[in-house]
Amino acid sequence: MVRRVGRAGLLTLNRPRALNALTHAMVLRMAQALEVWVADPSVEVVVVRGAGERGLCAGGDIRAIHDDAKAGGGASAAFWRDEYLLNARIARYSKPYVALMDGIVMGGGVGVSAHGSVRVVTERSRVAMPETGIGFVPDVGGTYLLARAPGELGTHLALTGTAVGAGDALLCGLADHYVPSDRLDAFTDDLTREPVAEVLARYVQDPPAGELAEARAWIDPCYRAGTVEEIVDRLQGTGIPAAKETAEVLLGKSPTALKVTLAALRRARELGPLERVLEQEYRVSCNALAHPDLVEGIRAQVIDKDRNPAWTPPTLPEVRDADVERYFAPLGEGRELRL
Repeated sequence: MVRRVGRAGLLTLNRPRALNALTHAMVLRMAQALEVWVADPSVEVVVVRGAGERGLCAGGDIRAIHDDAKAGGGASAAFWRDEYLLNARIARYSKPYVALMDGIVMGGGVGVSAHGSVRVVTERSRVAMPETGIGFVPDVGGTYLLARAPGELGTHLALTGTAVGAGDALLCGLADHYVPSDRLDAFTDDLTREPVAEVLARYVQDPPAGELAEARAWIDPCYRAGTVEEIVDRLQGTGIPAAKETAEVLLGKSPTALKVTLAALRRARELGPLERVLEQEYRVSCNALAHPDLVEGIRAQVIDKDRNPAWTPPTLPEVRDADVERYFAPLGEGRELRL
């Protein structure tokens, strides 16, 4: 839903029964509104929020991706192209882009919020890139953001898909400010009348304490390892219950997705600006359509909900370097994303 109120352009993701999951039409509508508003001097701020009480956005419509991948169609690639273009537009938007990251903010929801210039979390925020659990790899600029988190926190979040609250989202650079959820309506209303800096000064509070800063004592040394197998070995060998539990979490994810995610993160650190990382992510995402783990992961987690995916191959040692490299292979003339 697109509205103009006072000095603000309001973008409301309005599919509350689907946790505001993004469709292609929603992505195109957001991009169109941003293009119009950037040229309109009466629009001084953009605010993006989610309808309902459960969250900003749970990600893309993965049921549609599942069906498209099974059919061998091109709808997912077309969706990702426009979605990643939108992510890049948000990151370089010339006006304040205020994202209200209340409740669930996952996958594509991170893409339409965490690249903004003013990112607000609440005590209800649960921010995550959970792609490895469905045989996929963090995208929408997620590898760019997580590669720049302190130490190896981003590697931990990318591989495990762990959802973090407000304090840890701030620590990891996924958000900027904490505002209690019961003040968001008033906060938004004031943004329609007053400059962003003045409104923030009145509403921003200290966030609840997070958990990751203390956990860096084992996260950083374990995730500095060169391979996923070694990361798991280090986690299991720490003698720390939380680390051992994390190893078990990793062993339940797609082995191929874990290895590709680690490679994508390490490469993202060297690629430079967001645009180059999005181009890499587009290759990885499109190539993932040809791997059985994506369809199987969505089936197990979302379609049948048996939570028992049969990964191909089923173990980390069986994933060869060549299997990983296939995800980064060029797509061919006219199919690459160029930003």
